[in-house]
Amino acid sequence: MTSAASPHLTGGLNTLVICGRVDADRAELTPRGELVHGCAEILARTLADLPSTLTRVDLDMGDVHFMDTAGLQFLDVLGDYGRQRSLTVTATNWNGQPRRILELAGLDTSDPLAGPDTTGQDRVPPPAPASSVVAMERAERLHVLQEEVEQLRQAIVSRPVIDQARGILMATHGCTSDEAWHILREASQLSNTKLREVAAAVTASAESDGPAPSPELRTALQRAIARRRGV
Repeated sequence: MTSAASPHLTGGLNTLVICGRVDADRAELTPRGELVHGCAEILARTLADLPSTLTRVDLDMGDVHFMDTAGLQFLDVLGDYGRQRSLTVTATNWNGQPRRILELAGLDTSDPLAGPDTTGQDRVPPPAPASSVVAMERAERLHVLQEEVEQLRQAIVSRPVIDQARGILMATHGCTSDEAWHILREASQLSNTKLREVAAAVTASAESDGPAPSPELRTALQRAIARRRGV
């Protein structure tokens, strides 16, 4: 028999919902949405509602599609919960942009709670004999992570127009919110155009007298939409 591990929780503007169930001494949680400001507090409230008799808590992160540095705080809260209660906690099934953040942070993408990733030689080289080389490697990794986080901050600032564009794509093409997000991201990559500019073009073109997207961007959007439809 299963029961709800916690009620659905939302984080206001940046929505994170954590669904789950408790089965015997194990809790299975499924976060959905974005790991941004406030996500650690939502997780803490969810964990506080779990029974004290648990020996294991597993999180399936497959439905988390966006993450900034607040996601690392999310992992800290989860790790502290496991250590304080001497139980096993896992956070698996990462993909897309959140998985990239874990890679840049040097964490194990199969389960970041397992510690630093030492499986991929391309990402984490063998220990260097000179401490200066190790320091340079860490400095370079930190620099890349900082650049990625800055891009994420800019994306968060652009959320209103991006959310409008997602809504337009959902209404026009009958896709889900996640599918609309991926269409915008893919069109941005295909046309080498900033995501905010793609969203602004989609929003402007929806107005009665709004300009159509550029031919290059229009082609990129058509290709992205076709891929989502499996054409």
